[in-house]
Amino acid sequence: MRKKERAERVMQRLEEHYPETPIPLDHSDPFTLLIAVLLSAQCTDKKVNEVTPALFAAGPTPAAMAELEEGEILGFIRQLGLAKTKAKNVRRLAQLLLERHDGAVPQSFEELEALPGVGHKTASVVMSQAFGVPAFPVDTHIHRLAQRWGLSNGENVARTERDLKALFPERAWNRLHLQIIFYGREFCTARGCDGRVCPLCRELYPDRRKPVITRKA
Repeated sequence: MRKKERAERVMQRLEEHYPETPIPLDHSDPFTLLIAVLLSAQCTDKKVNEVTPALFAAGPTPAAMAELEEGEILGFIRQLGLAKTKAKNVRRLAQLLLERHDGAVPQSFEELEALPGVGHKTASVVMSQAFGVPAFPVDTHIHRLAQRWGLSNGENVARTERDLKALFPERAWNRLHLQIIFYGREFCTARGCDGRVCPLCRELYPDRRKPVITRKA
């Protein structure tokens, strides 16, 4: 099966598995989505969703968040990884939204990535899920599965993103981003599949004998 054929099969199977693609991070608008994605670095979405209700009740807008002291924000998110750095970034981000963007979340990759704590992946999630701009954010699940499915060599996340964008139609990027994550969590986990176990790995490579050693994101 050629790479393009594998990509088409992946799209077909993921659409069958996940016809609906709810955003796994709880939020109410672009600002709370941006903060939730920032907080999700090196954390599970479940853990982030446990702390954000209280945080967003105290700081539901950039103006309200900027009024909170860094220690107050830290108190809400202390159980998350890198909490001190994230608390600092959240407060400064809120301040910069007021100073640079009139309190609105900017709708460009460049302006988003200029905010503290916001890298390309976070900006891509916000652009795709908040504003509907085609993007293909690559997290650890997507980086791992792209290698197991023979869609990218896993050299780095930038290469994986570039390879996936070339293989899949732009109209599908935003849905596929979530569908691959869902599949990676449910079937093709880091320890539960080595490229020969889950249904899609077996379908794409029925004769594979050796495990796939994937590069980390």
